[in-house]
Amino acid sequence: MTNPTDPLQPSANEGIKARSHHLRGTIAQEMADTSTGGISEEAGQLTKFHGLYLQDDRDQRIALKREGKEKAFQFMLRVRLPGGRTTPQQWLTLDQLASDLEVGSPSLRLTTRQTFQFHGVLKGNVKKLVQGMHGVLLDSIAACGDVNRNVMTSPNPERNPVLMQVYEQAKAWSDFALPKTHAYHEIWLDDELVAGGEARESEPMYGATYLPRKFKTGFAVPPSNDVDVFSQDLGFIAIIENDKLVGYNVTIGGGLGMSHGNVDTFPRLADVAGFITPEQVIPIGEAVLTTQRDYGDRHNRKHARLKYTIEDKGLDWFRGEVEQRSGIKFQPARYITFTTIEDPHGWHECADGTWFYGLHILSGRVVDRPGWPMKAALREIARIHTGDFRLTPSQNLTISGVTLEQKPVIDGILQKHGLDQENERSGLRLNSMSCVALPTCGLALSESERVLPGLLAKLEPVLDGAGLQRDAISLRMTGCPNGCARPYLAEIGLVGKAPNKFALYLGAKYQGTRLNRLYAATVTLEQAIEMVTPLIQRYAKERQPGEGFGDYCDRAVLPKDATFHSVGTPLAA
Repeated sequence: MTNPTDPLQPSANEGIKARSHHLRGTIAQEMADTSTGGISEEAGQLTKFHGLYLQDDRDQRIALKREGKEKAFQFMLRVRLPGGRTTPQQWLTLDQLASDLEVGSPSLRLTTRQTFQFHGVLKGNVKKLVQGMHGVLLDSIAACGDVNRNVMTSPNPERNPVLMQVYEQAKAWSDFALPKTHAYHEIWLDDELVAGGEARESEPMYGATYLPRKFKTGFAVPPSNDVDVFSQDLGFIAIIENDKLVGYNVTIGGGLGMSHGNVDTFPRLADVAGFITPEQVIPIGEAVLTTQRDYGDRHNRKHARLKYTIEDKGLDWFRGEVEQRSGIKFQPARYITFTTIEDPHGWHECADGTWFYGLHILSGRVVDRPGWPMKAALREIARIHTGDFRLTPSQNLTISGVTLEQKPVIDGILQKHGLDQENERSGLRLNSMSCVALPTCGLALSESERVLPGLLAKLEPVLDGAGLQRDAISLRMTGCPNGCARPYLAEIGLVGKAPNKFALYLGAKYQGTRLNRLYAATVTLEQAIEMVTPLIQRYAKERQPGEGFGDYCDRAVLPKDATFHSVGTPLAA
């Protein structure tokens, strides 16, 4: 038996993975058990590799406990969707599956990793959901777990040939980095495996225990840093010369999760390792991943992300190991400039003659509300749309590949349902994100998605009064410090600590190349508004030409001696 207090012993998760027979464990047997709505903790760790999390409705916890009943167990399932691209048929199928299989208020939830999440799926419906997705060529393999997760890149590659080339490389890396185990198809899709076959399976890249911790990849195309590339474990920044993709700056070691009160955990922005050519993406990616596989911390999961490997061993050592494994020498990084993180909204024409419409969706929640029937409107569009849909890294959606003939038809549907209001939203609202938090996330310490609309409603009049209604200011909030909505890269970041208690962070660079810093350790939402209001008013009067709100706070509000982890060598303006 391992001693969990011994730092030299591997963590419990390592044992779970090692004895799982390539991610099978007892998942099939436990999912078939109708005596409980949940599964064991060990099975719950393994289902993450299948894109599935066990959760419960925390709004019901106290009442159910008083009645002596088990928690209101339900599952969250995340779709694997590299680059956020989905067809109208896939959209219609996911829409219908949400209506048929989610408990509560059925919705489609667009995540901050450019994919879908289903919430409130009961145990008996999970297999129906996976099989329904499979029918339209979608899956949830490796959407969670200690593997390379959903790969992000800029949406709407039709805007120019370079974006299309980057999208294809992002998808190719996603496919290459998938686990090779047959467990997913065997458990959820009823594929048969020859007896003993699981013993002969191998994971040539991951090995029997996969990675020490989750691994995230993003492809950015300047001047947009919509994927927050410096927050990724592995990033590829496209270098474009004379309208051609000549290669990528490779970034290594980003990650935003931390734990309150634990100074050994912290958000960290990635370092730039150097420049590579397009054909070197997969061998470099594989070398980065396997180096982390072999040298990442398997004893302490709070210290297991790639960012800590880089902190402990140094970028020069890690880069040398990657070069040795790949046989590729990094060239000096190229200078790049990021100017925005905001998604394009409204109608835009692409290089191929098609159009796309950028639709803002607060917190990514596609649901029908009185006077705001977004789910119904998008269903109506999907039924006649000949292009596709693109989920963005900021929880928004684009209706893409729209022909000139279809444009007025889709525009009419948007107008009919009141969704054509992109020019009426504040810059703060268009640059806001939140995680799901309560009532479903088991890690949430406070609210996030459910309180963001009220927060914006109180701050927008302040901005309007200061003449800043259209200024792009990023605000992000999460219910816990794990950072799913990337709050440490927001000019205004709110991170949950307890019910209606948040840590307030200020001063990140809008373009995503500098972390924010702690401004107030514990505040209520009301106190946060009281603190931010005079800063916004001061900013309107005192800002320098071209100075963003985060830059102003970093210069004029935050103490100069505060310590924080930032980008090592961003080579980015």
